[in-house]
Amino acid sequence: MPSIIVVMSTLPELLYAPAQVRELDRRAIEEQGIPGYSLMTRAGTFAYRLIRDRWGSRKLVVVCGAGNNAGDGYVIARLALADGISAEVIFLVEPDRLKGDAARAAADYGKAGGRWRPFDGDLPDNALIVDALLGTGLDRPVSGQFADAVEAINRNTGPVMAVDVPSGLNAETGAVMGAAVRADVTATFVGMKSGLLTGRGPDLCGHVIYDSLGVPATVFDGVPVKARRITDSELRSHLEPRPRDAHKGISGHVLIVGGGEGMPGAARLAGEAALRAGAGLVSVATRPEHVAAVAAGRPELMCRGLTDSRDLAPMVERATTIAVGPGLGQTDWSREMFEAVLSTDRTLVVDADGLNLLASKPSARGNWILTPHPGEAARLLGQDTRAVQDDRFAAAAALVEEYDAVAVLKGAGSLVADPGGETGLCTAGNPGMAVAGMGDVLTGVIGALVAQGLDTAEAARLGVLIHARAGDEASRVGERGMMASDLFPWIRHHANP
Repeated sequence: MPSIIVVMSTLPELLYAPAQVRELDRRAIEEQGIPGYSLMTRAGTFAYRLIRDRWGSRKLVVVCGAGNNAGDGYVIARLALADGISAEVIFLVEPDRLKGDAARAAADYGKAGGRWRPFDGDLPDNALIVDALLGTGLDRPVSGQFADAVEAINRNTGPVMAVDVPSGLNAETGAVMGAAVRADVTATFVGMKSGLLTGRGPDLCGHVIYDSLGVPATVFDGVPVKARRITDSELRSHLEPRPRDAHKGISGHVLIVGGGEGMPGAARLAGEAALRAGAGLVSVATRPEHVAAVAAGRPELMCRGLTDSRDLAPMVERATTIAVGPGLGQTDWSREMFEAVLSTDRTLVVDADGLNLLASKPSARGNWILTPHPGEAARLLGQDTRAVQDDRFAAAAALVEEYDAVAVLKGAGSLVADPGGETGLCTAGNPGMAVAGMGDVLTGVIGALVAQGLDTAEAARLGVLIHARAGDEASRVGERGMMASDLFPWIRHHANP
């Protein structure tokens, strides 16, 4: 066995559904002449080297089901034996019932003197578990003995390596199919599966490590993708350095409409975020009693108190774009302000109570960006939150279609869907960002990017990435206790790539 040196590859930009990955496999095998068993051996070798690199010579317990996922597991177990490492296979499908490459992998493991036994309801405690139960083709909830095996893996106090996808996780949507393995590391191959990076995927996969298994780049040509990761290269291509003779007028004017009864802070957070993301000017339209609080906290914000939506007109006239919703509330004043904003021709960013008011009276305006969390998305679509989370891609696409908007579906693996049919997925961000005010900050960032001349899809994609990157920087001292305002210095940093 060669020395164990693992290069942690960067996740690819292109993301695929399982059916698309199967097409990639077919092309590699049928058109490029790579034997299926060679791909299986490469996958098992890559996963085994990751195991050795991370956990050394610890004994392996490989839990195998059926299909190619089980075949990968048998390859891993065989390589461990060849390397002098103790390994045992616990199977849920008899090896002599396997077919194709998986049958060959099991036979080779048996010939090498491998030990195996059927699953009896328990696994050795504190073992290093390799999850090779269920692959990407899962199309129904996990049940019966397989559900028992998933539960047994999750009870184990030792580390878990998932092969290709944690068993029970939908590799396309990121939803849990009844029950799912929680892995410390997931080694995934050929095509990067979209479901590993959104919904429950990030929590269940642990550290995701990808390898193409040496499949030629031509195999990927022309195969449709499910989504694309939003990358730093987009920031560099769209946010170029400003000219030396720049003035504030060329960077746009963002109008924040929000701060209803008792909620001036949300409007202030959105306003300061817009400044930090590069807007030349930012105005805040709020209730009269909140003007002093907003202006005292951030004097660079131009703040005006409004009692009547007719007073909004001169502010709209000066604005490049409008962000509506942070702390807006759902009072008569809130509704009046919201409807006045909808009647303008300015590009809008809609969040928070703006989304709740929209859900109560839907309209397809165009030229706007909606930024819901799953609960708000559910109200906009007339669904429940679980339905949204069960297929976040479908929910984002439905928002685009029903509201003629660019839709940002927030959460782990935030999605940005646009009317052109593109979906972006953000892999940055962390759980410390699940606190009040984070959405207000994102609204301000996106509004600032629109004001600086980006189109709605670009502004949404890059705003989500800048916001998430800033959150990751702010979390360096710990996720627990992070506040939305902690992102401000880092927003400025990432807005200047």
